[in-house]
Amino acid sequence: MAVNVAPPRPDLAAHREALSFPWPELIRRLTEILGLKLTAYIAGENDVRSLDTWINGSAPCGEVEQRLRITYQVVRTLSQQDSPRIVQAWLTGVNPELGDRVPVRLLRDGDLGTLAQEIMGAARAFIPGG
Repeated sequence: MAVNVAPPRPDLAAHREALSFPWPELIRRLTEILGLKLTAYIAGENDVRSLDTWINGSAPCGEVEQRLRITYQVVRTLSQQDSPRIVQAWLTGVNPELGDRVPVRLLRDGDLGTLAQEIMGAARAFIPGG
């Protein structure tokens, strides 16, 4: 008798990491994949030096942490299948799954209460077999 095994969900590990990583580690990993400028952009920072202060233990203001934790979940989910270059292109390009909106703009400026689910759905749809 065959046992039905659910396919692995790459976004579950990403979700766990996004919630559990200490803030400095999260920033370090995001900048490894996205680079300083793109990470700072999503955080709403004009200066990449803010990232250094966060890596050294300073806390961000406002919704920045929530935005970057969701961003990490998206980035980690995508990077399990694709290179940092493809992940960056996905984030900065017009996305048909998001009504032709650009994910980085949504992550930076959007209402995460309504958009986080939509952005993660678009990331899952991009993954082969997702």
